Amino acid sequence: MSAVLNQAFNCPSVPPEVMDRLWEAGWRHFGESFFRYSVSENEQGAQTITPLRVDLEKFTLSKSQRRVLKKNADLHCEFAPAQLSEEARTMFQRHKARFKDNVPDDLGTFLSCDPATVPCPNHECRVHLGAELVALSYLDLGECSTSAVYGMFEPAQSWRSLGIYTMLREIEFTQARSCRYYYPGYATREPSAYDYKKQLRGLEMLDWESGLWDVYRSQPEAKP
Repeated sequence: MSAVLNQAFNCPSVPPEVMDRLWEAGWRHFGESFFRYSVSENEQGAQTITPLRVDLEKFTLSKSQRRVLKKNADLHCEFAPAQLSEEARTMFQRHKARFKDNVPDDLGTFLSCDPATVPCPNHECRVHLGAELVALSYLDLGECSTSAVYGMFEPAQSWRSLGIYTMLREIEFTQARSCRYYYPGYATREPSAYDYKKQLRGLEMLDWESGLWDVYRSQPEAKP
């Protein structure tokens, strides 16, 4: 794009139908802080941010996603209004040890003090193995779409691909609400830890310059 985009604002309350329009324009939020940006810097250099969404009329499960659901058939999943609980905070501390760059101190970086309603309706996806809570993710609820905020899981259960599992359950929940779109969040045009989002069928990407969504196309490989 011709210019780097970096915008932000704060708002404590946004109606669901307005959230739909914000997500459509590439906005995301952590708590009351809304933002959208087109470039991210890390130790690998500058990366191009790509907002993603899934057109649920075109979504189907891939073979690998079916395998993820099958190997987690022993888990129990439920959705409920989100809470910033002590149980969630302590899981976050264990989960964040998996990362090296831009690691936040606390789960409150991503959620408001009242995440169920501020700044918009939000449900948490709670995943249990027996009595043990093994994964949590947070999903904003719009009128015609939903948007993933954050997901985490117990590192000892990493073999289960719980990040993908909760994302698939969020999609299922979104479909049950008769919503058209699911926003899995930002990814990058370059390879990154968020590439698992690019495997979703029905995926679209936002062109920052035109403001239009189109079928997702992977970054072409550089010529030698």
